[in-house]
Amino acid sequence: MDTLQLLGDGFIGALSLQNLLWVLIGCVLGTAVGVLPGLGSSMAVALLLPVTFALDPTAAFIMFSGVYFGGLFGDSTMGILMNTPGQASAIASTFEGHKMALDGRAAKALATAAIGAFIGGFIASICVVFLAPVLADFSTQFGPAEFFALAVFAFAATSTVVTDDTVKGLASLFLGLGIAVIGIDGVSGAQRFTMGSPYLFDGISLVTVTVAILALGEVIYVACMERHIVGKAIVRPKGRPWLSKSELREAAPAWLRGTAIGLPFGVVPAGGSEIPTFLAYGVEKRLDARRKDPQFGKGAIRGLAAPEAAGNSTTGMAMGALLSLGLPISATAAIMLAAFQQYGLQPGPLLFDRAPDLVWSLLASFFIAMVVLLILNLPFAMLWAKLLLIPRPYLYAGITMFCAMGIYASSGSTFDLAMLLGVGIVGFLMRALDFPLAPLIIGMVLGPLAETSLRDAAMSANGDFSVLVQGPIALTLYGVLIVVLGFSVVSRLRARRA
Repeated sequence: MDTLQLLGDGFIGALSLQNLLWVLIGCVLGTAVGVLPGLGSSMAVALLLPVTFALDPTAAFIMFSGVYFGGLFGDSTMGILMNTPGQASAIASTFEGHKMALDGRAAKALATAAIGAFIGGFIASICVVFLAPVLADFSTQFGPAEFFALAVFAFAATSTVVTDDTVKGLASLFLGLGIAVIGIDGVSGAQRFTMGSPYLFDGISLVTVTVAILALGEVIYVACMERHIVGKAIVRPKGRPWLSKSELREAAPAWLRGTAIGLPFGVVPAGGSEIPTFLAYGVEKRLDARRKDPQFGKGAIRGLAAPEAAGNSTTGMAMGALLSLGLPISATAAIMLAAFQQYGLQPGPLLFDRAPDLVWSLLASFFIAMVVLLILNLPFAMLWAKLLLIPRPYLYAGITMFCAMGIYASSGSTFDLAMLLGVGIVGFLMRALDFPLAPLIIGMVLGPLAETSLRDAAMSANGDFSVLVQGPIALTLYGVLIVVLGFSVVSRLRARRA
């Protein structure tokens, strides 16, 4: 009952005229950036990170929630109409979604995606409301050893399990950890890897790295790949974006199955929505093979409905894991964690006690964002598709300028602009050489937590590092990690033999 009362108070704050405006702005911007070719929800959050510091924290995070969910809606729109998903989490949706579009059912495909995303996100938001406080209470039992184990779990999962090349994943992770230790050591006061430059005494700004890697680097990459993208035909959505009763009966079970598959992955640092969307697609494909008239490969509505619901349910639960445990499960969630830290807030159990107004207003805004996005995407899907007609040179030049203006406005330093360009080139090279970006971001965000937890645990045990593998929570985390790594190794060996 206390939870419902707190959620009601959150709705009172979120439904203020000002916060409603920020939800709407976030949903519009997130959807718009997600629709544009080569961009995605991660870039949308990264671009807006520097320019939200003028807002109060509640307004900023309410807008971020709209951007976060809106980007997922937009990613699928581009994948359905152009067969070019904005994010990896939208790949599974393109398999049947684009075939529906080619079959003259583009409007119905967009409606299926929008309703599926709404159902997955709405159910996940309900789960977060009731589970996040429980997870927050549970995390009060975490000490330095447990937080170190949690960070190691996130490092290993994002750099080895969800990447195709373990070596590249680990290289990206260690690059992020290396960036995180630049600056003045908070314990000893010694300089670390500053090369004597006073500009590096405070380290390299996480905001600069995030914008450079996810936005500027991606823009450079897409601009270089322009000749490969420009020839792709855009399917014009025709007809009314409404589903018939038979289509609703066909899609409804897939929406619910996809949501159920996606929910657990929201609290597991497994790289975000990529795995559950493919799992949901695979389940529907196996079920379809048992039917007398299989539809997969011809534009099966269930092959689009399930991945969309799975992706948004994972994203919704990821916000619960971020708020209650301070654990980012994807690059976008890591950016959100960085935003909290920029405001002097640390997600976790204390956040519910220190900033209850912010937390519950943010949770309430999830429900509002889902409704707003459904309204924006069902009747106006064809309008969003017109964004694909923007000339790409103007689009990418504008994003580049926006990156530079955001970084300079947040720091007022020309050195940060030079750093933006340098790290952006590194991001481009990583993207071109197929190095995953999520381990770098998560390594940089969780690196300080891992270092601090390791030191605190060692000092509390008088230098006895065995304390790191003591206690039921730490042992459980390491045990689960070993099982996950073993399963990943076995799966890859079977795939190679096949």
